[in-house]
Amino acid sequence: MKILDKYLLKTFLGTFATVFVILFFVFILQTVWLFIAELAGKDLDFMMVVKFLAFSMPRIVPLVLPLSILLASIMSFGNLSEHYEFAAMKSSGISLQRAMRSLTIAITILSFIAFLFANNVIPYAEFKFINFRKNIAQAKPALAITEGQFSDVGTYNIKVNKKSGENGNHLTGITIHQKSVNGDGSKTVIRATNGELVSNENTNLLQLILNDGNYYQDIVPKNYQDKEKLPFAKSYFKKYRINIDLSQLNKVDTKDESVSNTNNMLNVNDLKYTLDSLEKNRNADIISFSESSATRFATLTQNNTPTPIKKKPLLKNLLSVYNNKEKSTILNAASSSIQTTLYNIDATKTELDNKKKNINSHILSMYDKFVIVYACFLMFFIGAPLGAIIRKGGIGLPIVFAVLIFISFHFINTFGKRISQEDGMAPFFGAWMSSIILTPLALLLTYRATNDIGLINMDVIITPVQKAFQKIFQKIIPSQNKE
Repeated sequence: MKILDKYLLKTFLGTFATVFVILFFVFILQTVWLFIAELAGKDLDFMMVVKFLAFSMPRIVPLVLPLSILLASIMSFGNLSEHYEFAAMKSSGISLQRAMRSLTIAITILSFIAFLFANNVIPYAEFKFINFRKNIAQAKPALAITEGQFSDVGTYNIKVNKKSGENGNHLTGITIHQKSVNGDGSKTVIRATNGELVSNENTNLLQLILNDGNYYQDIVPKNYQDKEKLPFAKSYFKKYRINIDLSQLNKVDTKDESVSNTNNMLNVNDLKYTLDSLEKNRNADIISFSESSATRFATLTQNNTPTPIKKKPLLKNLLSVYNNKEKSTILNAASSSIQTTLYNIDATKTELDNKKKNINSHILSMYDKFVIVYACFLMFFIGAPLGAIIRKGGIGLPIVFAVLIFISFHFINTFGKRISQEDGMAPFFGAWMSSIILTPLALLLTYRATNDIGLINMDVIITPVQKAFQKIFQKIIPSQNKE
């Protein structure tokens, strides 16, 4: 390896490592901010919080890595151009492509590592993260109660509008659905204005104290005829206490890993196998529905086919041979059959659409593992020529360009994936849309930097304007001379 290659590698890798650590720390703070309400003051020991953050860190790498390469490339090559080091290289006969050769090899190795990381580490971390979060919610019931949605806590489904207090134990706007213990199908609904969670480390009971509410309970009568009356009991309470047994919840093993069906948890081989199964399942549903529809139509036709009559002309109005009562019965049966068929078609269509969205999500997850590889090359071949063109290093102008380019890349990527997931376009184009759009920019910048052309050729804009003004002045001046 030549001295020049060592110098460029040292300059780029040093800048890249610094930028990567800083950006990674910023994104970690964002993750902490997102989950701070779930983690703070919930009686979680330090190691559980560390595990929680450690399992959530790998998912940040696909965002941080391309942005770090882009920013490090602009800063490194901008700094070299600003200090006329590139000018010295070019005067010695070293082109920009030759200077980028060693760094291209380094980016290739980095891209290969990124693929291995995305294919193995991120699925494993996602698997651990989701299961660990689920188990924390079960082992710590305070975490299980989420604002604005029903949460399972023991034999109760609890919904609260707002949680407050130091430990989130003060609840407002409480709705509770109690599960049927006897299996008789009875329903119990409890609503309260506010309440409080009280727990004790020495017992397995969680006490929920409710204030100012109502208690509704369906009564299941023994006599079948009394069920039509829909009897229920209603009562008002000023204060009501519910004791929730946590003995089963506290037996939850935080090492349990029962959730394993998320597409982000799978590597490329697992995704291919899962996609094959999902496609076969969806195709089997389509065939099954078409066959059942054909069978149902054939049965309906056979049951309603009249006995053939020899050489009688067909009636223009088939209902004319029936009386009004029979007509009403036939029309009601036909209407009911049509409504049932339409309902079945809508329900099946919705189910098939959901399965198609699930398939698209798995395809996008598979492409994402390859997109990150290409994104590393793309950001390097955008950043390096751009830095050589703008001739500015440091953390000023390079950050502005890097943020603008990366936000465009991320926005287009998210937009394409959303459309593809809804089956608006092929998943391939949705996953690769941002790369396809920004690749011409990388080629253009590389061409302009290689040929020492500025970022914007102002002559293309100024020259036509100058010619237009010259023509105007040439027409005005002769007319003044004549006067």
